[in-house]
Amino acid sequence: MSTGHDGAGEGKRLRPERTNATKQRLFEASMELIGERGAAGVTVDEIAAAAGVSKGTVYYNFGSKSDLIAQLLRHGVDIMLARLQGIAAPDADPLDAMEAMLGQAMDFMDDYPSFARLWVSENWKTPNEWGPLFAELRAELIAVIGAALENVARSYPVDTRVARGSLEAAMFGAIFVVGLDRQTYNPERSKEQSVAAVMTLMRGYVLR
Repeated sequence: MSTGHDGAGEGKRLRPERTNATKQRLFEASMELIGERGAAGVTVDEIAAAAGVSKGTVYYNFGSKSDLIAQLLRHGVDIMLARLQGIAAPDADPLDAMEAMLGQAMDFMDDYPSFARLWVSENWKTPNEWGPLFAELRAELIAVIGAALENVARSYPVDTRVARGSLEAAMFGAIFVVGLDRQTYNPERSKEQSVAAVMTLMRGYVLR
């Protein structure tokens, strides 16, 4: 999808001289604006102004608002993946590791609440111009949850009647829903309470 600006087209990546700091500023500015008004209600001019860059810089590096949002979705998931994978410890109890991973997910929701809102609001729209990208990113996040569940199943007796894919999806959805519910309706609820709520899925999966 081309905009005619500097010949930029779909899939264009930040040039090497454009640092991650610039991308991070664009990410944070975009997420804040989109969280307030939705993707359709935000212009490139507004995103550029909020990030402190020119509109031409946005077009030159990304090609279009659609490409910008796609790459910012990618950027946000990369941040979340790094946090979830950063807690891995070979000798940790798998249930403790799962709880720590959920804590990292809730911290991400706290740091980037508008990203979570964008994910939930745009992910289920039909048709969705970012549908294939959402599917790809979802699969990457689900894979991290799946690996953590596999570690649990190797260390504990688990309920084999529960389909692993369904449990992965349940935990994935719970992370976003519980995290957003706390931010929007129950800010007094602690992160630990939210993590404990999601961990009830694991407590039911593990046979004691």
